[in-house]
Amino acid sequence: MRPRPVGFAATALAALAAAGCGGSTRSLNAPRPPTQTSTAATASPTTATAPPPARPPRPKPKPNPGLLPQTDQLPSAATAAFHAEMAALWRGVVRNSVSAALPAFFPEAAYAQLKQIGDPRGDWAGRLVEDYRLDLTAAHLLLGSDAAGARLVGVQVTQSYAHWVGPGACYNGVGYYEVPNARVVYRQNGGVRSFGIASMISWRGVWYVVHLGAVLRPAATGVVDDPSSGTGESAPSTTC
Repeated sequence: MRPRPVGFAATALAALAAAGCGGSTRSLNAPRPPTQTSTAATASPTTATAPPPARPPRPKPKPNPGLLPQTDQLPSAATAAFHAEMAALWRGVVRNSVSAALPAFFPEAAYAQLKQIGDPRGDWAGRLVEDYRLDLTAAHLLLGSDAAGARLVGVQVTQSYAHWVGPGACYNGVGYYEVPNARVVYRQNGGVRSFGIASMISWRGVWYVVHLGAVLRPAATGVVDDPSSGTGESAPSTTC
């Protein structure tokens, strides 16, 4: 084997040294730089939750009118409140139910303020409401077997008959308006008929039934006030 020239060996060593000191050539045993990975921030989806619907405020209970003081306001028969009362009265007649008709009746608490007697609440329940029940039954019997087919037309009140009853009359501690002989007008079997409301009195500007069939009665029996064909006629009176 022929020996290599010294110059060649030196040249080769120089090339290797140059390669190890720089450039892009990397030693096989050199550690690799860590690979950097970029992690994109992923926002988790959010779901908008609507707040629960607000609850409507509860209506305030209406105060019992009987617990409030009397006024000197003259009632009207043209108000929604009066029409609602008379609708309740008519339901009581058709169903023969005093409980159905009580919204049209003079309030117990008002009667307790009104009357200067020993037991006004007992008188209200034991006499007035009991008479009311008897008169509702009598009016129901007037309608006959087809009571459910009768339809209320309206209640006619002669406002000019209304008069003020002052304190001291009829054992009253406060005054009120009284109107006699209003007419309950209804339609049945193709015809118009009517009967009366013996007496209505006021409390805080509202008419209430206090005597349906009669103010006074000879016995504990129901009475129908002046049943008539057609709308009938009201008559003035001075009852209290």
